[in-house]
Amino acid sequence: MSTVQIAPASALRGAVSVPGDKSASHRALMVSALAEGTSTIEGLSPGEDVAATSRIMVQLGAQRHDEHGLVTVLGPTGGLRASSESLECGNSGTTMRLVAGIVSGVAGRHHLVGDASLSRRPMDRVVTPLTLMGATLTGQGSRVTAPLVIEGSDHLRSIDYHVPVPSAQVKSAVLLAALRAVGHSVVHESVRTRTTTEDMLRHAGVTVHSIEVGEGRDVTITPGRPAPVRWRIPGDPSQAAFFAVLGCIHDDAVIEVSSLDHARERVGFARVLARMGGRVRLVDHGVDSELHAASSQLEGTEIFAGEVPSVDEVPILAVAASAARGVSAFRDMGELRVKESDRFAATMELARVLGCRVWSEGDDFFIEGVASARAFAPFSFDPGLDHRMVMSAAVAGTAGSGCEITGSTTVASSYPAFFDDLASLQ
Repeated sequence: MSTVQIAPASALRGAVSVPGDKSASHRALMVSALAEGTSTIEGLSPGEDVAATSRIMVQLGAQRHDEHGLVTVLGPTGGLRASSESLECGNSGTTMRLVAGIVSGVAGRHHLVGDASLSRRPMDRVVTPLTLMGATLTGQGSRVTAPLVIEGSDHLRSIDYHVPVPSAQVKSAVLLAALRAVGHSVVHESVRTRTTTEDMLRHAGVTVHSIEVGEGRDVTITPGRPAPVRWRIPGDPSQAAFFAVLGCIHDDAVIEVSSLDHARERVGFARVLARMGGRVRLVDHGVDSELHAASSQLEGTEIFAGEVPSVDEVPILAVAASAARGVSAFRDMGELRVKESDRFAATMELARVLGCRVWSEGDDFFIEGVASARAFAPFSFDPGLDHRMVMSAAVAGTAGSGCEITGSTTVASSYPAFFDDLASLQ
């Protein structure tokens, strides 16, 4: 298993360009494959998760061509069709959940499989609404883990569905299935999650209406086939979060990240850091944003899951809390337990090896920071083959006293050049 040694950096200066937004990359491939005709994608994420989605779209009948950094996807005239081979999702929960929505509307039998980590992640959240729409989905155990077998139908029923646990992936699975339903479908979410799917379907000519209701949102979609379009994928905010925290907690840092998606639901981490006293700001350039972060003295705060709806940025925010003065409370973080690893336990363990006092109460956990990243102890860490835990540990080691990380190559799932970009700032 790969191991990387991270040395502490004396100073950090420069700019990085993070990979294309992973969420948008998955969806650009999917919506393009669902369309009839040729779509182009600029800035597609190079990560293994997105590559898994690409391979599956080709298996279902789309064509992909790459030339000079531009990806061309040709959606089949007759629409996607079932494949006789298993659809390999690798480590990507987004791939499995959204593909489940797509193939629920494609007649035939579909086999969805994943690696050992993905095969432990619950799929019941998408199985429930998709079953109500008329597809037949079976998996393993009460949480319906992979491998999944889906009997799709090209005449699904419309649905009026309340998502019980806020999830952009569940919402997206339903919306993608609803493209093949008879009649309008409505998805209700109690907490607003990222709007990537709605925005991209709308861009491709699908009729989608969104209404904000309290803290949540109601999304109504009219069935129909997307049109082929040109996509430009901005940088991934969840990857920028690592450099935002690094800039804030290192004692001699000025870091810039260019060309980011700046949707409100995607940049909650920046608002959290600012509330902690972080010198972090987003400069709006219209179609995207630029992030600036510089050395700061952070103070503990209270962080709710609804502020970072996917909770993907929680591990790196926990590193920020570890470098802060006082106690930070992370509220309603149970969703972390069903990510690529048990990120709830792993995040607490990372803060613990950094020298912090850490404890939990139900779905909340607490970190008493050590007031400076330079006070972090040197550490060794096994992130459990979880790319976000690898990158969080690397940030802590770079800003602190160095570290050794096992399983470092898992960053390839989302950010293959992460360690190169980190080194470029030193």
